Formats: sequence, C-alpha cells, structure tokens
Amino acid sequence: MSVVHRLAAGWLVDHLSFINQCGYEVWDSSVTSAGDGHAASSFAATSSSRDIPGYGHAIKTEGEAPKKRYVFREEFFDICKPHIAAAPEEQLWQGYPEVSVTEIKANSNREERFCFFPCLLILQKRKRKCVFNQGELDAFEYHSKVRKLIWEGASHLVQEGLCSGFLHSTATQLGSRGSAVPGHIGCGLAELCDMAKQFPAVEESDRQAVHVLDEGTSVPEQDLLSCVTENSSNCAKILVLMGQKYLVPPKSSFLLSDISCLQPLLNYKKKYDLIVMDPPWENKSVKRSNRYSHLSSWQMKQIPVPALAAPGCLVVTWVTNRQKHLRFVKDELYPHWSVKTLAEWHWVKITRAGEFVLPLDSLHKKPYEVLVLGRVQGDGEEPFRKSEDVLPIPEHQLIVSVPCSLHSHKPPLAGVLAEFIKPHVECLELFARNLQPGWTSWGNEVLKFQHIDYFTLLQNE
Repeated sequence: MSVVHRLAAGWLVDHLSFINQCGYEVWDSSVTSAGDGHAASSFAATSSSRDIPGYGHAIKTEGEAPKKRYVFREEFFDICKPHIAAAPEEQLWQGYPEVSVTEIKANSNREERFCFFPCLLILQKRKRKCVFNQGELDAFEYHSKVRKLIWEGASHLVQEGLCSGFLHSTATQLGSRGSAVPGHIGCGLAELCDMAKQFPAVEESDRQAVHVLDEGTSVPEQDLLSCVTENSSNCAKILVLMGQKYLVPPKSSFLLSDISCLQPLLNYKKKYDLIVMDPPWENKSVKRSNRYSHLSSWQMKQIPVPALAAPGCLVVTWVTNRQKHLRFVKDELYPHWSVKTLAEWHWVKITRAGEFVLPLDSLHKKPYEVLVLGRVQGDGEEPFRKSEDVLPIPEHQLIVSVPCSLHSHKPPLAGVLAEFIKPHVECLELFARNLQPGWTSWGNEVLKFQHIDYFTLLQNE
C-alpha cells in the first residue's frame, strides 16, 4: 500500500513505493538487454525496493523464467529542501495565529502593499499602484478558511512520519544526493495524437475494441491510437512506440488519444465505479510556455463521464488553486454530469524532512492542491445503495506526501480511496500521464511517465 500513516486528518503517502509496487518485472525473453542504458544495482540495497505486503506477489505466478526488475528513479522524489524557505517560526513544529482577510482587504488600497500574514509583515513594493483584484481576494478568503485545517492536519501527519522514521528531520542538511535528471524524455505523445487525425479513417465495423499486448514489443501506431490497449497478463511488458520504450504494468489498460478521439474508450464498454481526472486547466504559465494545451469550459463538459460512470460512481477532480476553476467544477461541471459535490480535500506537498515545499502563506503558489469529490446521482431506476463496507466521504481530508519533481505526476489515490469504494471495482483515470495496475487510463500523454528512462534496471540477487 502507498499509505504510510492514517490519522483522523488524512494520510501520509509514499508515492515512490506505490510505483514500485506496481510490479515492473519483465520476462527476459521480451527485453533486449543491449542498449537499455540503465545501470544495474543490488535490489536488496535499494531503499525504493522496500518490502511492502503484496509487492511482486501476482507477477511470480507465470513461471520461473528469468525476469528483469525495474524501479522508478529515486532522484525524482529526492526533495530535501523547500523550494522557498519559510521563516523559522513558520516551521511545522511551531504554531502561529490566524490570518485575517479583513486585514488584507483593509490594506489592499495602499501603494505599498502590506500583507498581514502570520508572524511576518511583508512589504512588497510594486511598480504599479497595488490593489488586489477580485481573484486575489477570493484566493485569500479561501486560504483563510482552509489554512488551519491544513496546518494542524499536516503537523500531526508529519510528526507521525518523523516518529516512525519515514521522514527524517536531518534530510534538509543532507541535501540532494541525486544527479540532474532531464525533465522531458521520449517522443512527443501529444504531437503523435494530433498527427493521428490525419490517419485514414477506420470503418466502425473494422475497428478493434481492444488490442491485447502479446510477447512482441512493437505495436503499430495506428492500432495503439484507435483502440484501448490492454496488458492482461500478470507481468509487466515493454512497449516500443516510435522507437521509444515504455513499461506497461500488469493488469492495466490505456487509450492514447486526445479529447476528439474518445470513442474507443466508449467502445471498451466498461462502466467505472471510480473516475479520477486531472484536467489541463488554463493558467498564466501555460499561456507563456505553450507547452500544454488547456480545455475550455465547453470542452470539459463534453467529456462523456455520464456514459462511462457506473451508478453511484465516485468522481474525483484535481483543481488548481484558482477559485474560478473550483467554482466551475462545483457549480457547473458536476451538475452538468449529474454529480453531487461531497467534499474538498487537499494534497499537501512536503520535503523529506517534513517541511512545506513552499511557505503555507506564500503569495505566489501554495504548498497544496485541491481535490473535489462527488458522486453520480441515480436516475431513479437504479439508485446508489450504500454498502456496509463503504464509509461515507468525509468533508475534509489531507493527502500529505513528498511530491515527484516531474511536472503533474500526482500522488496515487487508490490507497486513500479504498475505504470509500467497494473492493474490486473498475477505475478510470482521465488526462493520465502514467498507468496503474487494475486501472484504465486515458490521455494524449498517457504513457509519458512510463518511459523506460524514468526507471532503473535492477539486478536480482
């Protein structure tokens, strides 16, 4: 399990261990050893190969042929120091008073803006006359409502992690021990999806519903883009796409496409009890960089969640800290899909020493992100029946973890949501960038973090 500690406030999660529990063992017969370019190391000596119950159990049932084992590169989670250091009195083991939005509003018309945050009076000189716009005021107001819950809950979980040895208070002094790692690896998956629109149209009668990966490692691009690809075996497989290698975990399926080519997912004819999505929200950095396309409100509403959802499906959406987006999900998107909002949770990002990666009251970015949870409402024919084994969704919970340094590599939700859904359910991730065993994943970069260069090849003893 990815959950290290479970408290009333939420969960302390080990994202790296979750990835390595996925079972990235590959039969030697399906791997070309030459040219992998990965240094071998002792599996027993690697901290990312922690002995976790259930890890590697399923993949040992297909025989005793030699396997190669891969683990995710630890340096992507080697976050030892905050991105911006907080004042000593703002550390998680200290307490400090509440911030008043009234104070912020009262001082928002000064040419030299005073930001009344706890323990610090920050004087920020701006070239323009500095007046908070409505979006900033909305953000301050929201932050003032959730900061105490985040502070206190994160403090309890961090203390538990320090006591158990999962977190280390000396990690800040140790510094990063990993070497520099490229953030962009592999071919352009999004560009490939865009090019696929130029492929000759496939007649519906000739269209495959699913392509099952066999022992061969290469799949024609058109087959991969026109139907769901499935690894139904108990062992990971290596997929070669445009000369690049991608690791596909056991018992997983995916569709590589953009939002204009979702029909293969509908043709897969599965109904999902849990749908998680991380949409490409519009923001200033997206506009500046042009690296990531964003979806309009109208495009978001066209995602066929009602057609994919089973009765009573739990829907979880990652939302940026812009209040405009949060209101859109709760007031427009979920009602459009007949989803009732149940709760707002927060993912809190910390270092290996248990510090916030950014000061909690940072004016630029916050050390947390929002998740909105809702449940599909029945149409009267088959209302959702509560199971005695399924707990009601709490109004607020925290997911605390050391984040991956790779952009948009979100922490796993399977472990934290297990108590709120029935066992052995169908799960779907939309706008995914990686795969999980037992899940169907869709997105135009759905294989991005499965690229073999993000992993290290280990040598079994």
